[in-house]
Amino acid sequence: MDQSGSSTSNLFSLQSHILSEETLHPGASGDFSWIISAISLAGKAIADRVRRARLENVLGDQGATNVQGESQQRMDVIANDILMRCLGSRASIAVLASEEDEEPTIMRRGTEGGKYCVLFDPLDGSSTLDTNGAVGTIFTILRNDPMIESAERTVCQPGRKQIAAGYILYGPSTAFVITTGSGVDLFELNPNIGSFILVKKGMRIPPTKRVYSVNEAYSSSFPDGYQEYLKWAHANYYSSRYIGSLCADVHRILINGGVFLYPPTTSHPDGKLRLLYEANPMAMIMEQAGGMSICGTTPTLDVQPKKLHERVPLVLGSSDEVKAVMRHLS
Repeated sequence: MDQSGSSTSNLFSLQSHILSEETLHPGASGDFSWIISAISLAGKAIADRVRRARLENVLGDQGATNVQGESQQRMDVIANDILMRCLGSRASIAVLASEEDEEPTIMRRGTEGGKYCVLFDPLDGSSTLDTNGAVGTIFTILRNDPMIESAERTVCQPGRKQIAAGYILYGPSTAFVITTGSGVDLFELNPNIGSFILVKKGMRIPPTKRVYSVNEAYSSSFPDGYQEYLKWAHANYYSSRYIGSLCADVHRILINGGVFLYPPTTSHPDGKLRLLYEANPMAMIMEQAGGMSICGTTPTLDVQPKKLHERVPLVLGSSDEVKAVMRHLS
């Protein structure tokens, strides 16, 4: 069904889309399709648990902290387990790396058929679940280098080397946004047939929109350039929209335009978002949709990662709006 509600368009599922993409690569083996299928299965399972989280009494703290030193939510652990179980059986996956785990998990070596590495944030924004906030799963897929023995070194690849990236947003509907390097496509889950259906192909972010998204409660600890930008934005009648879930904020900006900022602060001088499985996937999506993403003043996808859980500052969104931020940072 197209966005006008007409039933004249053919139904096109996520699986059909990935298979059609593979026809553009004559040497494709189907392994990549199996990985996307596993991620979509995990997304359906997580969406179901999110909807029933309060009924099943799985909201709130788990009573432990993750490797980031952050309080683990019960649904963080559940979502992480679902993803590990869905992806762990895929024979082409060499390494799985999660926000919730200190070290990457080696599933199989390159000599055993391990071609890909999958990194993910299992449930971004999970602390908002108690108030029925929108949450999401962020993922990225990299090629495995069989010549590198260390799993962490293997996944520390610049964002330009991502072969696919996306997120699943669990809101009023369950949205699956993905890019494989040839544009950005939006699918939504039809629960009646259990399939993600294409609703928007080749998404393009508006080049400008006078809306910024940032937690201004910390603005006094932002570097001068970011504070100057906010003064400029106020003087130019910008609106502020901030949800507090990266997936939800990025999804709004992808559709409507604007700019998202997560600057460094006094308490987090290197930034707070994780480069490999938060900033890089979102940056790839933004660039593929015609937008921009920077860490400091460097394009996010050009940053060379040094470790799995490396944190960075992040600005992304409409190209004109990101450039406006850059003018103040320079």
